Amino acid sequence: MNSLIDIFTSHKSERSFTEQPVDDAILDRIISTAYRAPTSVNSQQVSVVVTRDAAKRKEISQIAGGQPWIAKAPVFLTFVLDMHKSRVAMEAIGREQIAQQSIESIVSGSTDVGIALGSVMAAARAEGLGIVPIGGIRRDPEALISLLELPEYTFPVAGVVIGYVDEPSHQKPRLPLETFRHEEAYRTAGLEEKIAAYNQEMVQHWQNIGRSDGESWSESVSGYYQNIYFPHVLGALKKQGFGNDK
Repeated sequence: MNSLIDIFTSHKSERSFTEQPVDDAILDRIISTAYRAPTSVNSQQVSVVVTRDAAKRKEISQIAGGQPWIAKAPVFLTFVLDMHKSRVAMEAIGREQIAQQSIESIVSGSTDVGIALGSVMAAARAEGLGIVPIGGIRRDPEALISLLELPEYTFPVAGVVIGYVDEPSHQKPRLPLETFRHEEAYRTAGLEEKIAAYNQEMVQHWQNIGRSDGESWSESVSGYYQNIYFPHVLGALKKQGFGNDK
């Protein structure tokens, strides 16, 4: 088994999988890491929906914008911000939950989902599996909510594909470490120059692996962020009972 730090620092998002099934015992161990992950005030506001059914995985693939690796790999996990459980617990003692009306609860719950997702990704790779996290399930959240029969006060934040890798991917370069790690206070000096150098590095990376269509980082991120990336999230959150402090 790889060391924990090596597992994290060698992360790659894989998008080529075999159809080999994942053994139940392996999947149980992987999911246990998310089950035992920390949550704010022990709220346990995370749930995981396991999808192995091929027809459902194909449907999730379409919901996420046509990502074929979701349909190809044998397991897809959906990580759910879950305030349904806490609501039921409070009703049992005659109390009313109102926290879901705040942005704070959405931020807190999404943070806990991220912790659980990170745990699962590391555990899966420790088991010799490949992974790719999927935010595309938020492209049409209402369709996924319906497919997974999610109750009120829940929301699908992210998912992850898990399976055995067919053709391994290449690890992408990152922005310089000093754009990520800041000592004592956030440092903005020299950011433009560092991004410019990274843009060149990314283009060279794509050329090195035979991708003639590879873009710079500035171009790539612009393709997503010059628009509202997933415009249906707020409406779906409101339908699920979440508010925004108004």
